[in-house]
Amino acid sequence: MKRNKKERQSLLKETIEAKPFITDEALAKSFDVSIQTIRLDRMELNIPELRERIKSVATNNWNETVKALPIDEVIGEIIDLELDKRAISIMDITAEHVFSRNKIARGHHLFAQANSLAVAVINDELALTTNADIKFTRQVVQGERVIAKARVVGSEKNNRTVVEVLSYVDNETVFSGVFEMFRSTQEKEGNES
Repeated sequence: MKRNKKERQSLLKETIEAKPFITDEALAKSFDVSIQTIRLDRMELNIPELRERIKSVATNNWNETVKALPIDEVIGEIIDLELDKRAISIMDITAEHVFSRNKIARGHHLFAQANSLAVAVINDELALTTNADIKFTRQVVQGERVIAKARVVGSEKNNRTVVEVLSYVDNETVFSGVFEMFRSTQEKEGNES
């Protein structure tokens, strides 16, 4: 259904507010217009390009720093972090992540994104994966963006924390994992440190 410019721009603004990490390509497909039309609409609405939106979200939400590993060792780009509670990262699947013959992402890249996010969310100098129950639910291909969301779901005795990670492409689950993480200190009540 073709919309007039005013309707399209109004819906475009709502869509980007709801999904700030949506690509111009996905928007063009959704609105059945060219990528150039989306870019022009964004410029008229003063909506920055995707990379700038990601930086803005990260700057606005980044109150804490990763303790368990250097930030450059996290696979994907962390865009939100609340230690011992939740974290979000994004990873664009490029040629380096896929099998050359079929452009399907290698599973170890999706696992690495999820596992490093599970480590990053732990508020401790040392966090190690002791166990992982993982499931790949659909193939991911070159050009897709994977958004991984980690959530601390519980603590156990012996300095263990359980982290659930769900990875999505366009709101469709592509990977799920429950990671049991060892930490060098026991998590304090109320997640205080």
